Amino acid sequence: MDFIKLIVSIVVCFAAAIIGSLFTTPNIPTWYALLNKPPFSPPNWLFAPAWTTLYLLMAVSAYLVWMKGLGNKEVRIALGAFLVQLILNVLWSALFFGLRSPLLGAIEIVALWAAILLTIIYFFRISKTAGWLLIPYILWVTFAAILNFSVLILNLV
Repeated sequence: MDFIKLIVSIVVCFAAAIIGSLFTTPNIPTWYALLNKPPFSPPNWLFAPAWTTLYLLMAVSAYLVWMKGLGNKEVRIALGAFLVQLILNVLWSALFFGLRSPLLGAIEIVALWAAILLTIIYFFRISKTAGWLLIPYILWVTFAAILNFSVLILNLV
């Protein structure tokens, strides 16, 4: 086990989490609280523990792939896809919460979902465990996409 790679993986993932939260946190009690939301919308307190768990799973998943060696072209491609989806993850927070745009969030979350799926496919080729660790993430983003589109529709005026 290479603890440095594990720590770097955790730091990178949680840096994305922190950046995303800079857009999200200030807007939850203000703008987001005023939006019409569907009945299946989870309580606000659930998002932080859910995302913390998902970012930890992402970090471990990336670490498992990275451990296969950057000399391997497939590893570099897989980690590149991982970084793209991580950037798209932050971008969604910036668009939905930062710009207060469910429309831009809805458009972007489709790209995010596709990038996560591609990352899962690449990760499965390198490490089955790494691929499986990303399944809760794509399931949560699928739910988030449904929620995003519902908020968009319920707030069209």
